[in-house]
Amino acid sequence: MRKEGRKRRKKKEDKKRVVVSNLPFEGWPYKENPNRHYRGNQVKTSKYTVLSFIPKNIFEQLHRFANLYFVGIVVLNFIPVVNAFQPGVSMVPVCAILAVTAIKDAWEDFRRYKSDKVINNRESLVYSRKEQSYMQKRWQDVRVGDFVQMRCNEIVPADILLLFSSDPSGVCHLETANLDGETNLKQRRVVKGFSQQEVQFQPEHFHSTIVCEKPNNHLSKFKGYMEHPDQTRTGFGSESLLLRGCTIRNTEVAAGIVIYAGHETKAMLNNSGPRYKRSKIERRINTDIFFCIGLLFLMCLIGAVGHSLWNGTFKEHPPFDVPDADGNFLSLALGGFYMFLTMIILLQVLIPISLYVSIELVKLGQVFLLHNDLDLYDEETDLSIQCRALNITEDLGQIQYIFSDKTGTLTENKMVFRRCTIVGSEYCHQENAKRLEMPKELDSDSEEWTQYQCLSFPPRWAQGSATTRSQGGAQPLRRCHSARVPIQSHSRQRSVGRWETSQPPVAFSSSIEKDVTPDKNLLSKVREAALWLETSDTRPAKPSHSTTASIADFFLALTICNSVMVSTTTEPRKRVTTPPANKALGTSLEKIQQLFQRLKLLSLSQSFSSTAPSDTDLGESLGPNMPAIDSDEKDDASVCSGDCSTDGGYRSSTWEQGDILGSESGTSLEEGLEAPALSQDGPELCYEAESPDEAALVHAAHAYSFTLVSRTPEQVTVRLPQGVCLTFDLLFTLGFDSVRKRMSVVVRHPVTGEIIVYTKGADSVIMDLLEDPASVSDTHVEKKLKRIRARTQKHLDLYARDGLRTLCIAKKVVDEEDFQRWASFRREAEASLDNREELLMETAQHLENHLTLLGATGIEDRLQEGVPDTISALREAGIQLWVLTGDKQETAVNIAYSCKLLDQTDTVYSINTENQETCESILNCALEDVKRFHEPQQPARKLCGYRIPSNMPSVNSGAMAPEIGLVIDGKTLNAIFQGKLENKFLELTQYCRSVLCCRSTPLQKSMIVKLVRDKLSVMTLSIGDGANDVSMIQAADIGIGISGQEGMQAVMSSDFAIARFSHLKKLLLVHGHWCYSRLARMVVYYFYKNVCYVNLLFWYQFFCGFSGSTMIDYWQMIFFNLFFTSLPPIIFGILDKDVSAETLLALPELYKSGQNSECYNLPTFWVSMADAFYQSLICFFIPYLTYRGSDIDVFTFGTPINTISLTTILLHQAMEMKTWTVLHGLVLLGSFLMYFVVSLIYNATCVTCNSPTNPYWVMERQLADPTFYLICLLTPVVALLPRYFLLSLQGTYGNSLISKAQKIDKLPIDKRNLEIQNWRSKQRPAPASASASASAPATSTVHTGPPCHPVSPEAQQDFGASTSKSSSPPRQKSVEDWAHQGPRCSREHSRDDTCSGDALAKLSSGECLLEPNRTVAPTAYSRGQKDVSRHSSKGSHRRSQSSLTI
Repeated sequence: MRKEGRKRRKKKEDKKRVVVSNLPFEGWPYKENPNRHYRGNQVKTSKYTVLSFIPKNIFEQLHRFANLYFVGIVVLNFIPVVNAFQPGVSMVPVCAILAVTAIKDAWEDFRRYKSDKVINNRESLVYSRKEQSYMQKRWQDVRVGDFVQMRCNEIVPADILLLFSSDPSGVCHLETANLDGETNLKQRRVVKGFSQQEVQFQPEHFHSTIVCEKPNNHLSKFKGYMEHPDQTRTGFGSESLLLRGCTIRNTEVAAGIVIYAGHETKAMLNNSGPRYKRSKIERRINTDIFFCIGLLFLMCLIGAVGHSLWNGTFKEHPPFDVPDADGNFLSLALGGFYMFLTMIILLQVLIPISLYVSIELVKLGQVFLLHNDLDLYDEETDLSIQCRALNITEDLGQIQYIFSDKTGTLTENKMVFRRCTIVGSEYCHQENAKRLEMPKELDSDSEEWTQYQCLSFPPRWAQGSATTRSQGGAQPLRRCHSARVPIQSHSRQRSVGRWETSQPPVAFSSSIEKDVTPDKNLLSKVREAALWLETSDTRPAKPSHSTTASIADFFLALTICNSVMVSTTTEPRKRVTTPPANKALGTSLEKIQQLFQRLKLLSLSQSFSSTAPSDTDLGESLGPNMPAIDSDEKDDASVCSGDCSTDGGYRSSTWEQGDILGSESGTSLEEGLEAPALSQDGPELCYEAESPDEAALVHAAHAYSFTLVSRTPEQVTVRLPQGVCLTFDLLFTLGFDSVRKRMSVVVRHPVTGEIIVYTKGADSVIMDLLEDPASVSDTHVEKKLKRIRARTQKHLDLYARDGLRTLCIAKKVVDEEDFQRWASFRREAEASLDNREELLMETAQHLENHLTLLGATGIEDRLQEGVPDTISALREAGIQLWVLTGDKQETAVNIAYSCKLLDQTDTVYSINTENQETCESILNCALEDVKRFHEPQQPARKLCGYRIPSNMPSVNSGAMAPEIGLVIDGKTLNAIFQGKLENKFLELTQYCRSVLCCRSTPLQKSMIVKLVRDKLSVMTLSIGDGANDVSMIQAADIGIGISGQEGMQAVMSSDFAIARFSHLKKLLLVHGHWCYSRLARMVVYYFYKNVCYVNLLFWYQFFCGFSGSTMIDYWQMIFFNLFFTSLPPIIFGILDKDVSAETLLALPELYKSGQNSECYNLPTFWVSMADAFYQSLICFFIPYLTYRGSDIDVFTFGTPINTISLTTILLHQAMEMKTWTVLHGLVLLGSFLMYFVVSLIYNATCVTCNSPTNPYWVMERQLADPTFYLICLLTPVVALLPRYFLLSLQGTYGNSLISKAQKIDKLPIDKRNLEIQNWRSKQRPAPASASASASAPATSTVHTGPPCHPVSPEAQQDFGASTSKSSSPPRQKSVEDWAHQGPRCSREHSRDDTCSGDALAKLSSGECLLEPNRTVAPTAYSRGQKDVSRHSSKGSHRRSQSSLTI
């Protein structure tokens, strides 16, 4: 038992790292330092040293089978019994190949060594007890337990726990661009208990022990605690860890203790470098090499048997059969075995040793051309394509499935605030939508002013005082001129200056994201609240339906509930921590307190929730029987916002200058407006956000003059519309994570002193955390809460249908006692080392419940330019495109319609269920439904017992059936994976034109990619831009990262990196096709070349008694492969273009040749082998028959054969080339001439090179013989005649797409364009029949719901109205026309949409699956269309004629 206990304790201790200060051990022997077991800070990324390079590099190269094979041949040639050549000579080709690779490896490693040396010799300040100060030390000398001081703009030398910051609030700012490419600054906080230091940190006073987790590669995860001498513990996390490689910004001095050093730092543990992937062609090459080995074995076996048979014909031992020392002769069998080994040495070139080196050189050339393609360069981001994996370029031409992320990949990841709903009232921000429709950002002042003239201005605020409003006309908007234009020009100058500096630009701060145009209706409510506040003492009390309290809370939540940091635009960026003075033109804090007391009443009086009032029509619907307190609340409710215009430029907004509510009781509001503006001498603020969503919400709040002024770990300051700054105490921040899908801040209100929790998050989560209306005692409030929730949900559905990203905003007021109890639990969870994440999650869930809904926001993530065109081209190329996203289903579907992933005529199946049995029933039913219209085009493959069509299924009837789309969510994917339903799911997807997986986690994304890749044996490509796409990118055959706004984690784990999704079109259709076509044909040519040449030696064995001798000099054989025939295939593999880029882009279906591996497959390999055998027969036997019976020597016979074979092989290469340039001609001619020059020099100088037979003067004599010229002209013609005839037939009668495209390429430009148009018109599908088109816009919604009951005709008609898909495009501007055109519009919308709430209820046990009903009465459908078009022209993916329901 004791042993088990000790083992358990030891195992537990192994998971921890204990760090103490090194100062007490300074000067002690190294062995007595408790930190001695931890690695030093020296970094070594180089693999070799001077001594280890040769053995280590050779060992690594022998991992490649071909190299091991050739080294084995060389060793075999040193055995005297079986050697075919001189042993030293046989080493030359192998040594040359190994040397070339070794030189390349040595150069790369030397560059790594130099980089390591620079990094290790950087200097940092490390505290020395002996010197009583910080001393300069090299990075490589820093150790775990040292105290390091860093200054602004210095790079962090190791992973350091932050113990001191010169910032008064104990914050240090980091730029992590070196780690993840993100330019926005991150906050790191001093460990609790060390932040209140007035003077410099004293390392000698540090006596605590640090206990933390072992080194790992999780950049965002770190946990531990500090144990003080008094046995108390202080917890810390990743917010206190400075990572190696990051840069200190906006902080003068920071100090801390080293926790991890060198290769144990998180940055180094993440530095895995480019991954090695084997391409499909390389796998095919390995298979064919085994075929070549089999062929070699067969030829050697023939040689061995022939040798034994030939020796058996002698009755006596011939003179050349020499006995051994004992006078014994070899037996026939043993002689045959030795001859077998000799033949292996002789015919070794059958395996192309130079092929691998040639492939590497060709791929380097292809990568160079990719890098220099201007079409793959993005001028806006100044980024070109990056090729991080050099060995899979040809796989770009064979992709069959693409798995794409949505946000940042198909969209720009520029989040633009579009609209919002506050307590059930929707504000559509039409002016903002018009601004976003402008194709370009207007740059000139005149254009800006033109834009502002297009907008309507509220007349009351543009006129003079309140007493002269009736007779005063609309005055010129002087302050808009004076405020807007200079500020805008200053902004432009600042942005220009920023590019001139080395400081990186602020992330998520483009003009399109920052400049939000406020909504008129929302402005009017703010204005009325301000006017009411001015005259509240004089006017009679009357019911008011203002939503002022909720509006204030809503915008406060947008401003506070985030991790955005405020900095100035001066360079270097300076962080704002002190709020400006409260200059509110006479508005005192007491008056603001009175305002908040008025707003408080019902909405702030409940202990755990805040109930907000509704809008006008909501109040009317509650009727006159409202309690008096509610009426008073409405009467008093007011929000301080408004402006002299709704022009939307928040820079021109006088709210920001703080003069709206700035008048005293004796001063009218209009007079206050005419007062001088606040001094805004300070530099313009800019917001450093960690995500574009956060930045969009803060910019939106800023547009309404709820301005985030400063943020510290303890406080956050907000400037209100009237100019007063409120500083909230920031008690806790519960950060966003992918599990909770929400973020919360706990603040203490500066006026009321209440503790308020503001929460924002995904609607699917927040809606479940709201307070139950039934728990409220007041029935009117209960009705109001239900109404608000229902309306907000309806608006959320509208936003999602419009393709917007939705976030819900909620709040909660917490009792002081309850908060203190919760805070103690939270601190315990933060200090724990075991199960820390679970405890933090649990405490967060205890706080984030019983919330009160404030509203929701809709943020647009705009489609990238060229995405629809790219997707349609990829689909024409035969590539299946799946979108895997974590977004809402409705949002993803509408984006899919926008980018042409789904079409209006598609039948879309939406499957949403958690139950495995239900999921199986749905899949079975959907498969039956689909198979009625589709049949597999070819005999179906078997996939684990299920039929899987190999191509896109065809239609079994005369009319064209609608295309199929599939929409599925994360919960359904869980049911599929857990219920072993993957095969049925894959079978269904084979019939689908598009597949959308919504609400999917990163793990699910990678599982889907692996499922399709492994089960269907297809080539896959994943493309994404964020850290959540990394696992998907790594799981695919090719991973592509988009260097967007979400950092560089996707890029760092990818094989290729591009700037835009639209670059994928040329990358695959052009470069992918070229890379595959070039390399595939080059590989086939290499096999042909080597087999053709080796067979010459094999045929000679039949005439030399299978003795293993050759008729060609061995040096000539070495030069033949290394020099004479090596350069033309390399140039061919880099530069050849079988079809022009213009034709490949115009005809995407040409890409299918790569998908089908038409250039290099088993048939093409064996055809080239047969051609090689034929050509070798001709090249050997024509010279043999010519010189038969003559007395020429063996090399005189071999030289014409060698010359003929070279000529034939080079001419064969010329016939394969589709592109002819000067370089191609020079290389071919140069190779041919080099052969003669080298042969003449070699034959003239080599007197005794290869005794007893020497090639001296052989070539010179041959060149004087006319017979030599005759056979050198005649033989290549006869050898190449069959291939030429075959190529002629293919060019004349060939049906392949590539041959047709090659013919089109040869036409003049005008005729070529006409031919391409004709081709494309033929490829377009014929229009569907009337019956098919009638049911075209069909969408099948497969969901779990209540049991089916009889439905009245009226209900059926209404259901048709809400479920019939409009044939109009899914994204039109007209949706703005109905969205909130006053109370009537809202009431109509709520009345018309009868099919919203209960559609997705849970399936009770025992309910059956119903057959799909594909018939709907035409009258009901047409009426439904009219009814829908009255208030929305956008079709929901749920609307259909084909409704498959459970």
